[in-house]
Amino acid sequence: MKIMRKIIEIDENLCNGCGECIINCAEGALQIVDGKARMLAEKYCDGLGACLGHCPTGALRIIEREAEDFDEEAVEELLSHRETAQAHPAPPAQLACGCPSAKLQTFAPTTPCQSANTPIQLGSTTGSALSHWPVQIRLVPPSAPFLKGADLLIAADCVPVAYPDFHRDLLSGKVVMLGCPKFDEVESTIQKFAEIFAAAGIKSITMAIMEVPCCSNMRHIVSQALSRSGQNIPVQEVVISARGERLRQGPMPS
Repeated sequence: MKIMRKIIEIDENLCNGCGECIINCAEGALQIVDGKARMLAEKYCDGLGACLGHCPTGALRIIEREAEDFDEEAVEELLSHRETAQAHPAPPAQLACGCPSAKLQTFAPTTPCQSANTPIQLGSTTGSALSHWPVQIRLVPPSAPFLKGADLLIAADCVPVAYPDFHRDLLSGKVVMLGCPKFDEVESTIQKFAEIFAAAGIKSITMAIMEVPCCSNMRHIVSQALSRSGQNIPVQEVVISARGERLRQGPMPS
């Protein structure tokens, strides 16, 4: 039933898809869809506006209009469904060739002799520093053996494309997990990292992001995950420009 009440309105022209409002919506009413924050359904929004103060662009506001009444039971069902989905994720789909995309693999490092006898590809200044597979955040299970005691590189997936010396400067000696802080589901990403930080004995975290505003959401994801895990792991942040320059490197801003 529709009634006159207060509800959130999203200005898509101002929204940059950073996801900060999603983290701060206790009812789970908001979701990133096609790079923009959108309301899943009117019944999930209580209209109190807890998300407003966390929007860096002012894309959110409270208006009063005719809308479906807030349904607390529907919110509880939605949140319960999400918790169940996170606790029991669906098995990864298999490729057409029959090879599972999430099959865990660890690659042994090459010896100096092997490196010396590896042909150099045209245009390449260094070999691959990748030590494991898979690399996507959504596909790496918290129990993956290569995470144990690792120096972890959490990288926005545009970084390896933009930064030409990614393997040499950032990846070498580290375990990498790639994802998009704009398009990946925020809550499940936070929960996965929290489980990894709590159980894997991670020694250090390097977070590599692009200079664009939506990439800064990775800071919130890592910060929330550390808080939930109860671990104090040092975090270094590297910011890369769209032209492939290293703009900043230092402790992650609080």
